[in-house]
Amino acid sequence: MTDTKTASPASCRFCGSTDLHTFVDLGMSPLCETYLTADQLDRMEPFYPLTVRICRACLLVQLRDYVDAQEIFEEYAYFSSYSDSWLAHARTYSERMIDRFGLDADSFVVELASNDGYLLRNFVERGIPCLGIEPAANVAKVAVEAGVPTRVEFFGVDSARRLAGEGKQADLICGNNVLAQVPDLNDFVAGIKILLAPGGVVTIEWPHVLQLMRQNQFDTIYHEHFSYFSLLVHERIWQHHGMRVFDVEELPSHGGSLRVFGCHADDATKEDGEGLRRMRIIEEMAGIDRFEGYGHYTEQVEKTKHALLTFLIAARAEGKHIAGYGAPGKGNTLLNYCGIRTDLIDYLVDRNPYKHGRFAPGTHIPIFPTDQLEKTKPDIIVIMPWNLRDEIARQLAYTRAWGAQLVVAIPTLEIVEESL
Repeated sequence: MTDTKTASPASCRFCGSTDLHTFVDLGMSPLCETYLTADQLDRMEPFYPLTVRICRACLLVQLRDYVDAQEIFEEYAYFSSYSDSWLAHARTYSERMIDRFGLDADSFVVELASNDGYLLRNFVERGIPCLGIEPAANVAKVAVEAGVPTRVEFFGVDSARRLAGEGKQADLICGNNVLAQVPDLNDFVAGIKILLAPGGVVTIEWPHVLQLMRQNQFDTIYHEHFSYFSLLVHERIWQHHGMRVFDVEELPSHGGSLRVFGCHADDATKEDGEGLRRMRIIEEMAGIDRFEGYGHYTEQVEKTKHALLTFLIAARAEGKHIAGYGAPGKGNTLLNYCGIRTDLIDYLVDRNPYKHGRFAPGTHIPIFPTDQLEKTKPDIIVIMPWNLRDEIARQLAYTRAWGAQLVVAIPTLEIVEESL
């Protein structure tokens, strides 16, 4: 990630156009990963507009960067290793890339926004040299302790030039769910161009804006996510910086993501894959290759809010106790947009010890270890990370002993009866 800002907060962060229009307005919200300690509850808490706009010129869906990236990411509450399914995703990816591109002890792999080393440790185990670049010192420390070489810095042109000056160019650059968190897209992608070795490959994963719309995934919108991509826009950005996309894979992660494979524009050894051709057709048929295809999203967002509030208020009226499982960033967007506080949800639980004893931003709902569920036996458990609903439902199978009801709100309100 880079801390370099775009020239004007009123212009598109990629093409610079000022022809921006509202895509959806989620009101005012705090930074979703800023979990509060008890002594911070009586202090002023900053809220910022959570209004998403779309650029009519290039079709990039985006937020203004109201807050400097350093404030958001220098100490971060998200640790990738606490999701079993995400660890499995990372291991499968690593094995496939090693096999597909013939990576070995003479190769060099770089991960951008490498978090706690959850992915690169798979390359370390195979004896493949690698480097993580991670701006959050607290999570980078965990990676280093696990034996994953990591530099604590924001990635961009300057960072790439330093590495290239040291004779380090990457045969594989990977970035999972980082591109959305980059305020200065042009600096970040230009850095990738510099860092990528001739013949090298870059893979970037991001939640597909098409699925955000189709699956009503508005809770994936928060200030830490500056941009929301289609393949069309991604290709435009790559082409602008002398690279090209040569393949695409569809992934189930985060409610529907794309893994985009890129290389230098003049690399004739990479032929376009069928996945790329297929996704271009899908986006064209969905209408998101034109401005008019992004209308009417606000209506379905409001319906979800009304349905969840109606359900929780009715449950409270019946005297039921309600807890939330997980305290992810997306959960905080949902809670703040809907105005849900401890009057409707008693507490949250999370597997991440960093969040224990803290309070959710904005709503101030307390966060406990997962064993709090066994202690209090709530009647209803709202699963906040709906993208992990199956994994979490299996973890919560024991709650059927007291008849707990599992619920998800996204894409629509649903009682997860079959998982119990």
